[in-house]
This record gives sequence, C-alpha cells and structure tokens, in this order.
Amino acid sequence: MKKIYERILDMRGNLLTVLARGVSLGEVARIQKRDGRSAYASVLRIEGEKVTLQCFENTRGLATNDHIVFLGRQMQVAYSDALLGRILNGTGDPIDSGPDIIGEEIPIGSPSFNPIRRVIPRDLVRTNIPMIDVFNCLVKSQKIPIFSIAGEPYNQLLMRIANQTNADVVIIAGMGLRFDDYQAFIENAQQAGSMEKTVMFIHKATDPVVECVLVPDMALACAERFATQDKDVLVLMTDMTAFADSLKEIAITMDQVPSNRGYPGSLYSDLASRYEKAVDIDGSGSITIIAVTTMPGGDVTHPIPDNTGYITEGQFYLHGGRIDPFGSLSRLKQQVIGKVTREDHGDVANAQIRLYAESKKARERQSMGFKLSRWDEKLLAFSLLFEDRMMNLQVNYTLEEALDLGWKTLAECFESEEVGIKRSLVEKYWPKEARG
Repeated sequence: MKKIYERILDMRGNLLTVLARGVSLGEVARIQKRDGRSAYASVLRIEGEKVTLQCFENTRGLATNDHIVFLGRQMQVAYSDALLGRILNGTGDPIDSGPDIIGEEIPIGSPSFNPIRRVIPRDLVRTNIPMIDVFNCLVKSQKIPIFSIAGEPYNQLLMRIANQTNADVVIIAGMGLRFDDYQAFIENAQQAGSMEKTVMFIHKATDPVVECVLVPDMALACAERFATQDKDVLVLMTDMTAFADSLKEIAITMDQVPSNRGYPGSLYSDLASRYEKAVDIDGSGSITIIAVTTMPGGDVTHPIPDNTGYITEGQFYLHGGRIDPFGSLSRLKQQVIGKVTREDHGDVANAQIRLYAESKKARERQSMGFKLSRWDEKLLAFSLLFEDRMMNLQVNYTLEEALDLGWKTLAECFESEEVGIKRSLVEKYWPKEARG
C-alpha cells in the first residue's frame, strides 16, 4: 500500500527529511513536484517518525509541500537480454537515446550469493594480457582491484580486458567518469565489436553523487541474474575511490561521526558487500570482479586501498603505464597454473620474474658506473625484451602464445642451463632453433 505525505521538513544537498510511519530502509519514494514532474529517492535513515531520504537527482526546484509517495519496494533495475549493448545511468535509465528497457524488475543491493551454491574457483578467465594471464592469473569468481594513481591508463587497461576476455558478458560500472572517459568506453566497445556483449552503467562526474553509490549495485544485480542463466560475467568497475568518496560526502551531509580520514565507519562493509558478489555458481555461471582503486597520493595505507586489500584476493599494481610484476599478486593463481594451463606455466613465469628482478640489480650497477659482467649484459638484454614483450599493455597474446614467447625470450638471452628450469621442461619447450 502506497503512503503519501505532503510535508518536507528539511533539504540538504540530496537529502530530504520527512515525518512518516511504516516505511523501511532502502524503500523507494516518488517525489511528485507541483509542475507535474517527478523525482525518486530512497530511505537512508529512520529515527522514530523522522525519515531521511536520498534523492536520485538535484533537489533544486523541490518545494516543501511537494508530495512524497512511498512505493513499498526497494530500488530495482529492469533486467532482460535487451540490456546487452545498452548504456544506462546510475538509476538504471537509458542514456544512449535508445528505448526503455522492458523486462523483469529485480531488486538491487540484495545479499551476496548463497554459500552453499558456491564452488571452489578453478577456471581461468583469459584476458590475453601477459602480465595477467602468465604471471597473475585471473580466476573465475575472483575479486581483484587495480591499485593505481590518477593519470595512469587504468581505464584503457579495462577497455583492453573488455575487448579481449573470453567472458560471455562484460558489465562496465563507471563512477565519477569525465565525459571523455565515458565516450572512450563507448567508442572502444563499438570499434572492438564487443558492444553486443557489453552493458554499461555510467555515473559521470557531473551527475548527482547518490547515483555513484547506486552504480555498483545496479551492475552487480544484473550480473547475478546473467550468472544464474549460465553466463560467465566479468564486471569492470572504475573508480571505487569515487564510490567511497560519495559515501563520505553523504555521511558528512547526514552529520555522521567520521572514522579514518573522514570516511564513514561502515566503509569496510560497504566495500565488502559489493566485492563479495563475486561467485562461481555450482551448475551455472560466474561473476568475476576487477575494480580500479586510485590511491590518493599513491598511499597504499589510505583507508580505501587498505580496506580493499583485506577484502579482495590480490591486486594488480599499475605503475608507469605497466602492471608492476613485483607489487602485483593473484592469490588464486595457484588454482589454475599447471592444472588447467600448460605444465610449463609456473616454471617459465617464475624464471622470467626471477631474472627480471636480477636485471634490476644489473641496472643499478650500470647506473653507478661499475664494470658489467657478461651475466649482467645478458640480464640487461633480457629486461628490455621482457618489458617490450610481456609488460607492454598493448599486446594481445593468448596464454599459450605468451608462454612460447617467454621461452623464446629466455633462449635469445641465456643458455638453457642458466635459466633454472628443470631439464624435462627445457627439453620439451626450449626453442629448437636455439638448441646447439
């Protein structure tokens, strides 16, 4: 039963306060303006009969005697296969000049998937990016952030992953995007031919802050429904720092007591409730989450990356336009390396990382003017090839091609007995043209 009220007590930013009874947290309300237009809001806090709502658009133009109609339901998003190829805003409305989405209305922000239906992650999500597929494998149902700083090409990295992944559905959740970044995502998907399997929920920097908070929930609610229909879904979110900053702004407006650096004390739970949507469903599909987290000032101890690190299963460090092989880690890669991938995967990856680490020391000796040994020269030659072939984010290799290229790079710079790989694998995979 709908409940109608005609008195707004207070308006601050996107927050409204009314006196109401029998409403629930998260319930949606329609604000009927005197000029005939309407806006929507959801219940954010209840203190006795005093109810605080957050409006999904700017409150400018609202009057204190506008009608507030509580609809008796949570925020919903329309779901159907017609979502594929569409671009929507943080409230689920199309912004691509296309028709409205007609489909099942599903609630957002629901609890994460039933643990009984979850299976242990053991399948590889291919991205055709060597620094991920070879050295820090992405596994189905993994939740992993890209730690970066402003100015790094993290959006371009997400675009390449979207284009090259073997996932059935890609959902892009953009938060706080500049208009040029928003356009870049669209143009990239159209040029790469991946738009037909892509859904975008976009919050631009000029949109109301509350829409930024809704974007992940919209994207993940649709991802869950696709996953239950036997689809492998990859959710790409950028930027979770904008999401956390929106939570902070709303909390300040509500006069909440701030926690670390002004962020609400619920920050960990707010992040975890979204990341924990990652799931591999027994007998059905999966949801894998990659989310950008920009670190203010590059500070990994900042509350957002600090809390994220406790929730997620590793991280990709994007530094200097490349994924840093030393700061990056996938805690689930051992589930697939050598088990669902080639037997030489672990050995050739570890050998390359070890030799690249040694090459860093050789570069230091070179920069300090020390005389370089023949081994140092080999390491320096290897490091240049490794950075060009493996660390370059513009390449597009299948995992098998990247492993073969790794063997080729080792063979071009070292003798087979110098790389520290067991003889049986060397005899099987060492390039024939390099054998003497």
